[in-house]
Amino acid sequence: MKKENRKYFTAAILMLIAFVLWTVAVCVVDVQAIGPQESRVGFATMNRFVHNLTGVYMDLYTITDWLGLVPVVFVLGFGFLGLIQWIKRKSITKVDFDILVLGVIYIIVIGAYLFFEMFPVNFRPVLIEGYLEASYPSSTTLLVLCVMPTAMIQFSFRIKNPIVKYGVQGSIGVFTIFMVLGRLISGVHWFSDILGGIFLSTGLVLMYYAFIETKSTCDFTQVGFFFIHSAVSACVIHPEIHSNQLQLLPWTLQKYLSPH
Repeated sequence: MKKENRKYFTAAILMLIAFVLWTVAVCVVDVQAIGPQESRVGFATMNRFVHNLTGVYMDLYTITDWLGLVPVVFVLGFGFLGLIQWIKRKSITKVDFDILVLGVIYIIVIGAYLFFEMFPVNFRPVLIEGYLEASYPSSTTLLVLCVMPTAMIQFSFRIKNPIVKYGVQGSIGVFTIFMVLGRLISGVHWFSDILGGIFLSTGLVLMYYAFIETKSTCDFTQVGFFFIHSAVSACVIHPEIHSNQLQLLPWTLQKYLSPH
């Protein structure tokens, strides 16, 4: 397996661990009743400072809410592409591997959204139509930062014309930045919500890229052993992730994914 791919796997695992640790921290660190209806919020001092700094702009919230349909269109588009390949090739196993993995990423995003809706960590700093809504992690941030970068990866090898390719990727990049900043500045999320969405989405995108780049150079049974070993290292060696533990990850990756 290429050394560069091992780095992507390691980075993905670290980002997903960072998301878990951040989520736990949001539940226990500096929790105060600073939200509407005295809802309790982690990292209250930081979140209150950023929220007071940005203020609330409901027009921007509405704009970013409607623009949230753009990544949904991308999801439907790639889903339709996978369906067409499935029908034409008469087997789901013959659908492009990168499309299958993309579908798994989409399912994980939906699962994460449903999980945090059922078990809310934070509630919004403002009421939406009189209701207190769950806000962690920022679902719009998670959706945009998972769908749009993976779309850029798809277009990098599906669009052959370099001018069109870079134009599309540049437009997607600008749109992604606008959506994340717009969601933060609109004031409908706490800063910790945005960071949670960034950690989780970055981990998933890195994992997606690592998998599709590794397809032809790695036995995926070994990838499974890598995840099992990493989970054991994170949970058993010590309940907290400290520097020694993090150093185990590249070693673990090399052990299971290096070519024999």
